[in-house]
Amino acid sequence: MMVRMPRTPETVARGRRLGAFLRQARVDRSIVEVAAHAQISAETLRKIETGRLATPSFTTVAAVAAVLGLSLDEIAAQAQGDGDAALSA
Repeated sequence: MMVRMPRTPETVARGRRLGAFLRQARVDRSIVEVAAHAQISAETLRKIETGRLATPSFTTVAAVAAVLGLSLDEIAAQAQGDGDAALSA
């Protein structure tokens, strides 16, 4: 059985940045559409976008990144707070 470490304030903040970035990257695509293409539930994507799921699995993030056309490096930089505040157009 895998035991999760307690969420720290830094982990929560990183999860919120990740969620906000993915929500912004989704633009006008629905949660249902993106989740279906990433083969995850819409509720999982909703939890990530709202920061309620602060530490989603790598495979989940990679799947959403692929659907949105984002690199994992770009997502990591945004989640760490190293990226620009807005997506470049």
